Amino acid sequence: MNTTKALKNALACLVILPRFLVAAFMLWCLDFLCVRKRVLFRLRDEEEDDEEEDEDPPLCISDNNRMFSWESLKAVFHGHKLDWMKSARLGHDAPNSEVVPLAEPKRRRVLDFARSQRPLVLNFGSCS
Repeated sequence: MNTTKALKNALACLVILPRFLVAAFMLWCLDFLCVRKRVLFRLRDEEEDDEEEDEDPPLCISDNNRMFSWESLKAVFHGHKLDWMKSARLGHDAPNSEVVPLAEPKRRRVLDFARSQRPLVLNFGSCS
């Protein structure tokens, strides 16, 4: 069981590695102070042309707010890994996940509650 999980994680890392490297390279390129100044000042100038009232605080560009940091790389890698490992995909059938009904403690599947000629509605909210 642990071997299967380790192999799945290793495969996920190999599959998402090219996407992660491209994202890391883009963060590295944007992290140059001159590039950041040029891009952010251009965005600020475009916003000033659109709106005369500026509610945002003044733009601060320094070496303390780096985009290419260990924490940002970990977050980008984790996001790519979550995207690759999710079971729901756009344009495909929804996954038939396990649920635990309140009336009985045994696990069932979502589609076990579906009946013909009646739509199945799932409510993922609270009633407080």
